Amino acid sequence: MKNEKLKLVLGVLGLSMSMTISAQVNAADSVMNHVKGNRLSVGGYGEVAYSRNFYSDNVYRYANPAKYKNGKSHGRFDLPHVVVYLGYDFGKGWSMGTEIEFEHGGTGSAYEREYEEGGEWEVETEKGGEVELEQFWLQKSFSRAFNLRAGHIVVPVGLNNSHHEPLNFFTVYRPEGENTILPSTWHQTGVSLWGHFRNFKYEVQFLEGLDAMQFDRDGWIKKGPHSAFEFSPASKYAVAARLDWYAMPGMRLGVSGYYGHSINNTLMNDANEKLKGAVTIGSVDFTLNKYNWIVRAQATYGHLADAYFVKTLSGRSTKTSPYSSSEVGKNAVALGVEAGYDLFSRFDKLRANEKKLYVFGRYDYYNPYIRDHRQAPYPYEERNKLTFGFNYYPLPQIVIKADYGVRMFKSPYNNEPSLNFGVAYEGFFL
Repeated sequence: MKNEKLKLVLGVLGLSMSMTISAQVNAADSVMNHVKGNRLSVGGYGEVAYSRNFYSDNVYRYANPAKYKNGKSHGRFDLPHVVVYLGYDFGKGWSMGTEIEFEHGGTGSAYEREYEEGGEWEVETEKGGEVELEQFWLQKSFSRAFNLRAGHIVVPVGLNNSHHEPLNFFTVYRPEGENTILPSTWHQTGVSLWGHFRNFKYEVQFLEGLDAMQFDRDGWIKKGPHSAFEFSPASKYAVAARLDWYAMPGMRLGVSGYYGHSINNTLMNDANEKLKGAVTIGSVDFTLNKYNWIVRAQATYGHLADAYFVKTLSGRSTKTSPYSSSEVGKNAVALGVEAGYDLFSRFDKLRANEKKLYVFGRYDYYNPYIRDHRQAPYPYEERNKLTFGFNYYPLPQIVIKADYGVRMFKSPYNNEPSLNFGVAYEGFFL
């Protein structure tokens, strides 16, 4: 039947139709397709992580590195991302997709105190996590080559945003470089046109602009999509685009980019009208899954026009301002490459049972603050990181991860080693 052939497309980047282990890298189609006889689809992914950091995490460790050189180790448990997918196929090419994400366990009251004698009063401490509706859209599919989607959508700029599910990277946490300089997962409200043509997949998006008031030195534009209002101001607009080429089985090459203005994209609109805060980002990436090897790499570079003036925007410098008063770099860069080999591929029985054990290494270089010559230097923002570890798959949808990484700085700053363990899953339940 025709309806049975319709695909229920959930706009969650990085998962494939079968959810087999090849989806770990080859879900570069940028769209997850889930086809069953029923029209309702329910799925998701989740991560549990434990870390032991062998360095001081004091906020002044970069201002006074000698004082914190021998800082004690400290541990933490975390639920980085727990996500629920809901999708529905209305038929005749119409479908709906949603993604609800609980970051770091969500929000809520961590503890509550009550005193009843002489009256009652309460003190509540809120959890530091977030609950976000990362996707909510309606789509009309006209053909394989032409699909129109409107609503809250993922912005597929960079490898990390396009493939952010936990089976699409080796490390326990998302790769550090792009995760520092770009929103992750980057999601905004807009319109998307996408489709497949031969061995290519394209996507073009029209979006609300970012808010320069949210930019800062440590994360460049990472917080740009955030809004303190019940809506997102959209006085400025932006475009994003991505093109993937499936050159051969197991090989994908991708290029993506973004352009939009960010100054005066607030309710105040009182900055100098000559300032635009144009954000320009370009990124290239590839994935290779062949001969029992998985190799992934990306290079992302961004430029912020008028960066020198962002610090002085009205509302950023007052004591009561919710915005950062830090400098913002005029450029940012993130480079990353990881490679892993499946040791179990050498054993027939383990290979037949779909068990896998990848031993991997990863290198990251990133800097969210490449300054204008008029801005103050902050050398500790430039970082290199080496990571080594393994991924064990008892089942195609479940991975057990462990890695040891060292974040490296130039003198006089102290290196930051850490040991991480994690368990993650991806799958559909209906």
